[in-house]
Amino acid sequence: MRFLILAAFLISSTLAIKVPATSYFTYHHGGSIPSQNAAIGPQFSQPVNYYGSFLDSSLKVPTQMCPPTPPPCTKSRYRSLDGSCNNLYNPSWGVANSRYGRLLTPRYGDGVSSPTASVTGHELPNARLISLTVFGESDVPDRGLTIANMQWGQIVTHDMSLTAGGTQSRKHTTRCCTDDGKLIQSGLHSTCFPIIVPKNDPAHSQTGTECMNFVRTLTDRDNFCPDKTQKSYAEQLSVVTAYMDLSHVYGNSEEQNRPIRSFVSGRLLVDNKQGFEYPPQHPNASTTCDLQTPQETCYLGGDMRINQNPGLTIMQIILLREHNRIADNLQALNQHWDDETIFQEARRINIAQFQHVNYYEWLPIMLGHENMLKNELIYQTSHGDYVNDYNPNIDPSVLNSHATAAFRYFHTQIEGQLDFVAEERTISNTIRLSDWFNRPVVVESGDNFDFLSRGMTTQPQETTDINNDVEVKHFLFRRGRPFGLDLKAFDIQRNRDHGLASYNDFREFCGVGRAHGWQDFIDFISPANVDKLKALYESHEDVELTVGGALERHVDGALAGPTFLCILTEQFYRTRVADRFFYERGDSNTAFTSEQLNEIRKTSMARLFCDNGNNIQQMQPAAFRRVSPNNQITSCSNIPYVDLSLWRDHSVPAFKSDYTIYNAPLLVKN
Repeated sequence: MRFLILAAFLISSTLAIKVPATSYFTYHHGGSIPSQNAAIGPQFSQPVNYYGSFLDSSLKVPTQMCPPTPPPCTKSRYRSLDGSCNNLYNPSWGVANSRYGRLLTPRYGDGVSSPTASVTGHELPNARLISLTVFGESDVPDRGLTIANMQWGQIVTHDMSLTAGGTQSRKHTTRCCTDDGKLIQSGLHSTCFPIIVPKNDPAHSQTGTECMNFVRTLTDRDNFCPDKTQKSYAEQLSVVTAYMDLSHVYGNSEEQNRPIRSFVSGRLLVDNKQGFEYPPQHPNASTTCDLQTPQETCYLGGDMRINQNPGLTIMQIILLREHNRIADNLQALNQHWDDETIFQEARRINIAQFQHVNYYEWLPIMLGHENMLKNELIYQTSHGDYVNDYNPNIDPSVLNSHATAAFRYFHTQIEGQLDFVAEERTISNTIRLSDWFNRPVVVESGDNFDFLSRGMTTQPQETTDINNDVEVKHFLFRRGRPFGLDLKAFDIQRNRDHGLASYNDFREFCGVGRAHGWQDFIDFISPANVDKLKALYESHEDVELTVGGALERHVDGALAGPTFLCILTEQFYRTRVADRFFYERGDSNTAFTSEQLNEIRKTSMARLFCDNGNNIQQMQPAAFRRVSPNNQITSCSNIPYVDLSLWRDHSVPAFKSDYTIYNAPLLVKN
């Protein structure tokens, strides 16, 4: 077996990584490295609902949360909405309402489901205290990356993961604390796990706040669906598909998809306002958004989190508009196609573009280009080459350690002040993030959509380090109150809720080396931070993955330390090779033509902004990176575009009126 060698280990010596039987390493490296040819990658032999409401008053999971029994699978050209039948031999792999995956056995306090405790049997140190003591709040703008880089990360994680039972930015009806932050002393719901506020808290002591409301994620032990694979310990559930399939645009079931489709010309449903397309109004706006007037905008989309913050909402609208732009082009090209064909083909192209931006533009920034090449997350391809690396033996489930710890590390990139930027890149206004959580009305007002879009591609994100912006450390989802929640404290509490194995366990798993005492942590964590941990935790074995991994110095070329990089690399390898529909595959049933694939590879974040803004005329070619001498603002006409004329269906004669449409890169913008 050839072990995965992460770039992390180039810092010191090359180390072998211990892995479970179902891992990337076991299946992927049993043979030789695939050759670089028109069909890249090893070949493998055949291996022998919608969640309409979020629970708060009862642990019993409604029947619609139980994953349906997949229908008999056929080799469809199009992926299902709920993820079923992506893997023809294991049709339920990756479907919505399924368990997260694990790399290591969980460390629950009782071995079954209770939150993690110290190895001494005592409670772990207070999550808010750890946030205040170990993690700073300094404003350190990134020297090279824009807010768009951070915001796209939220788009990626929302596509792949949503914990069951949560309400995200909305107020949870399960109350563990009163609205004014007092701990409820009796009758606490069994899912309550409130974060107690320290008495000398620099923010909340001013208002007498005692606790932050925190409700545990629902697990398969709360789920009364028939299941022959029940484990002896709880596994949390995700209500979205595990695949990179734009489920946050299209929904995770027919029930979620129907209300957001127009069923005309393959388009998604929109409201036209001042000549521009926006998602439709949510039918239950008053319970979905934090409205100040009944007339305020509150969107309905494929994901309940669409309204959470202005940047996220804009990215969701861009992807919705991109679908409709593609659909309009396909309809003009192929007037004999019906609504369903146009919808599915536009969705297929939109997902392919999304996957390309993720793997070849965004992830190399986060994981390191060389690391991705070495571990075969990306390839150096020639014109139109396919990459046939699909492996039906790999389970695509999102790893709990990825979704709960490693990926959440990038919360440190959040910027709390959002700039409005004009076409000439001057700042005209700035808004406070905490004023606009769950209030998307701001993106529609005046020219705000374009001004905020340009702001995302001009303003630097926060540096990926141990600091968290005050807007998410003291004011998260404050809903008009003086202070709000603490995102870092929530991440630490969620780590305990999910019973993740310890930081030290993951160090050993990833080949970094098991620490036998506090001193052994200083290989990747500064002595000052080790001292802080030692003052808080009773044992070095107690340090959580969310905490320890976030303190490691980064691997050269990546934005994470070796432990998180190990988990992230494993996750995005699985996400790629376990997807039968991944856009670079050459399977005759699902593949793009070689020429179409070459066009898909022209996709960029800059092009998405240009094509789907209200009136964006200029953009730097690398939108995730700040403007620089090597990344200068240029006309959108200079940025490569996908030539959709290659999707003309030649099975019937073309209409004469079609011939002159394709002189310009953009056929239908809005």
